[in-house]
This record gives sequence, structure tokens and C-alpha cells, in this order.
Amino acid sequence: MNPIKRGVLALCLMASGGVFAAEAVNLTIDAAKPGPVINKDVYGQFAEHLGTGIYEGIWVGPKSKIPNTKGWRNDVVGALKAIHVPLVRWPGGCFADEYHWRDGIGPREKRPVKVNTNWGGVDESNAVGTHEFFDLVEILGADAYVNGNLGTGSAQEMSEWIEYMTSDSKSTLANMRRKNGHEKPFKVAYFAVGNEAWGCGGNMSPQYYSDLYKQVETFLRAPKQYRPKMIASGGNDNDTTWSDTLSKQLKKQTDGISFHYYTIPTGKWEGKGASTGFQENEWISTLANTLHMEDHIKRNSEILDKNDPEKKLGFYVDEWGTWYDVEKGTNPGFLFQQNTLRDAVVAALNFNIFHAHADRVRMTNIAQMVNVLQAMIITDKDKMIVTPTYYAYQMYVPFQNATSLPVTLQNNPDYSVGAVKVPEISASAARGTDGKLYLALVNTNPNKEADVALNVPGQTIKSVKGNVLTAAATDAHNTFQAPNAIKPAPFSAAAGADGKLTVKIPAKAVIVVAVE
Repeated sequence: MNPIKRGVLALCLMASGGVFAAEAVNLTIDAAKPGPVINKDVYGQFAEHLGTGIYEGIWVGPKSKIPNTKGWRNDVVGALKAIHVPLVRWPGGCFADEYHWRDGIGPREKRPVKVNTNWGGVDESNAVGTHEFFDLVEILGADAYVNGNLGTGSAQEMSEWIEYMTSDSKSTLANMRRKNGHEKPFKVAYFAVGNEAWGCGGNMSPQYYSDLYKQVETFLRAPKQYRPKMIASGGNDNDTTWSDTLSKQLKKQTDGISFHYYTIPTGKWEGKGASTGFQENEWISTLANTLHMEDHIKRNSEILDKNDPEKKLGFYVDEWGTWYDVEKGTNPGFLFQQNTLRDAVVAALNFNIFHAHADRVRMTNIAQMVNVLQAMIITDKDKMIVTPTYYAYQMYVPFQNATSLPVTLQNNPDYSVGAVKVPEISASAARGTDGKLYLALVNTNPNKEADVALNVPGQTIKSVKGNVLTAAATDAHNTFQAPNAIKPAPFSAAAGADGKLTVKIPAKAVIVVAVE
């Protein structure tokens, strides 16, 4: 089309209320101003005793015909290792505040069977306990995040668990650990005192929880070289009172404050929305709601900056992800939902937000790892598939422990449906541990591709090379019948004769590339 006709078409489209992108989005990476390191634990996972997240999902027991290592199925573990899982949170969640660690040690056949009152009222065999969990993280090469029982437990119970896990002495508890098969102390990277104290963890006030935390933490003693970072159970959604109270009162006794936020298409717990078969209004409402994570982090960070200007406290988003209506025909207490391209876009948008706040957000845990909510992996007996969210994690591996870089977007239009709108392009950049410059891009618009003109001052860009994740349908997903229906494809772009490089991002896509 010649320039005159293009201009006439643009005027006609504008006059008729249409949208015409005559110019590219301008993206500038300031590689000369490195920011904080993106802690690898931002890519942490969450494995709660919930539904088939552990039993049937990843744990089959050492006697199973499904190939396994120490009871953990090899195919799932292999897939998780491929995305470099840095951290696993266990045993909950709401389950943690009814979990008594002594039930999960010793011979498995002698462990008490309990009822999982939080999730489906099913039997809890306690087959997976402390030693099994540490077998998993050791096989994965990941760190351990253990959540203590404040709700139905006690300071003594948590103190004894810490001693059991971390003591290198000849105490009765340390020797009990040795008798149960682990000579050296376990490495506990993080230990949380309770979970969701505002809700399922006890319906407490911030002040009451703070007093309990101070009492409990006083007795959580461990050898210096084995002492975990202590986490205080913080707020959720728009509630910032927890961050305010805890950062004022617990600053010297905790390493960070947790926070929970789930993305729900409708914004309503009753009637959340379906995981598949949704219309465009729920595509955009999901993205708009997930972008509230930025506001939540900003508001809490402002409070933390006031109470903790030295930035000693981390802001740990240790539960996040999409939450839809459960799949029909499944146990409502098992929280099983399908995982689509929409979930991968949600994950990438959140990654970009976390990177932008790497000074405070030093750890997050998506809910959850296998078969529950926004899972990486779905299993059915001996079969296994990986999800679009899994691929988002895989593509973003270069950002683990990378150094964040400032990114500026200009001429970035909104994508809108009715009164709901979101920025069309989301971006993040970092210098990887391998020295390469990495760029992540998300196109939220499901209807049209976008041109992004890339500029790195002081650097001549020759090309970008990496992967793209997209599909024809917004609810594209993998099934056991079609396990590769959606997966990343190679992506590259080269500078033109004028030395400028424009990245053409497909509609509803996630791209991660190395910039050369």
C-alpha cells in the first residue's frame, strides 16, 4: 500500500472509531544502569497436601510400578528439573496449620491417618513427611521452604521441628532424625510461622499475630549455619495493615513478610469463571485483574520503605496465580482446573512485575506445582503433560539471578474491551548470569500482532533470538490426547539495513529472547 492510501485508510479508521497502529511501540533498555538482582526464588513453586497435588501427582511411593526415585515419579521430577525449580514451599497453605510434623516421620506404615479437613475431607496418610519432602528438594536441586503450624500447633512443636531438621548436636531429636535416615541436618532455606493468619490460619488480627510471632520466633533456635530465614504471615489483596503492623513490630525478628493474591476472571469468589471456553471479556478481565499485583506490591512497598528504609525485609508473594471454577466432575475440594495460553500470559505479566520490584520481591511461589490451580504439570495415573504455564517458567529461566535493567515503553497503546483496558505490551529486561542481555515481551491483545522497535543506547543490536509461545485460540491447552497442542517455537529477528531492529510480536503471545 502506498503512503497516500495508508494515510487515507488511517483517517477512515479513526473517523469510524477503529484502531490503527501506524507506529511501533518504542522500547528502550538502559543497559548502563543495572538494578537489583532478580532472586532465583522469585520462580519458586508450591506443593500443598491438596487434591492430587502430591499424592497421585508427584508422589507414587517407592513400590509403585510408575518409575520413581524414593517414591517421587521420575517423569514429573525430570520436567521440574528442566525448568530449574529453585524453591519448593511445603506442606501448605491452609493444610500447614493443621499439620503436626511428628505424624510424618518414622515407618510410613505406622504413621497415623488423619482427615484433610481443608481440602475435600479425604484421608491424609502422612506418607509424605519431612524426610520425603527433603528427598524431593534434594533430587530437584532446590531449596526448601517449610511452613510451620501456628493455627493448631505451638511454639514448642515448631521449636522441636526446627531442632529435628537443623540440629547437628547429639540431642534426642537430632538422633531421631539420624535414626530415620538423615545423618546431617536438613537445609531449610525459609521457615514461616503460620499461614494466612487473617483467615484459615486462625482469623487473627495483625496485632495478635505479631505478639504470637514474637513469642514463637524466640524459641525457633538453630545452629547459625543452618538457621532458615524466618517469614511472618502477612496480608492479602488490598489489605496493607499486615505489612504496616508486622514491619513496625517484627523488623528485628523476621526476614520478610508474606503476601497472597489470586487472579480471578470475575473478581468474585462465587462464580469465578471457567478455565476454558471463555469469551474475550473474561480474557481481558483476567489480565486486568492480574495486573493489580503491581498496585498491591507498590502499596505494600511504600509502607515497607517507610518502616524499613534499609530494605532488610523481603516482600514474599508466596501464593499467587489464577483461580477458576473447578472442572466439572472433579472434587470441588481438589481445586483442579485446566491450564491454557491465558495462564501463560498471566504468569509472564506477573514475572515482569516481580522483576520491576526485585528490591523487595525476593521470593514468590505460584499455586501450585502439580494438578492444583495454576499447575506446571497435569498427571493421570502413569500419564503426564506439561502446561502453557510450565513453558512460561521454562522460557524465563535466564532471569533467575539475573540483574534487572530499566525498561521504558513509549507509544504503547491500550488493548480494550468495553470499559476494561490494559497496556498492550509488557516488557522486562535483565543481564543474565551468562553475561547476555535478555528481553521478555508480552502482547496482551488476542486480535492483532504488535511491532516493538528496540533500542539499547550505546549498543548496536544485530539480532534477537529465543522462543515465542502463542496459539490460535486464547484457551489453547495440552491434553493427554494432544500433549503438544501448545508449546514454544523458535523466534528470531534481525536488524534492517538501517541498523534498526523491530520485533513483531504475534497476538496473545509471550516472547523471551537474547539480544545480540
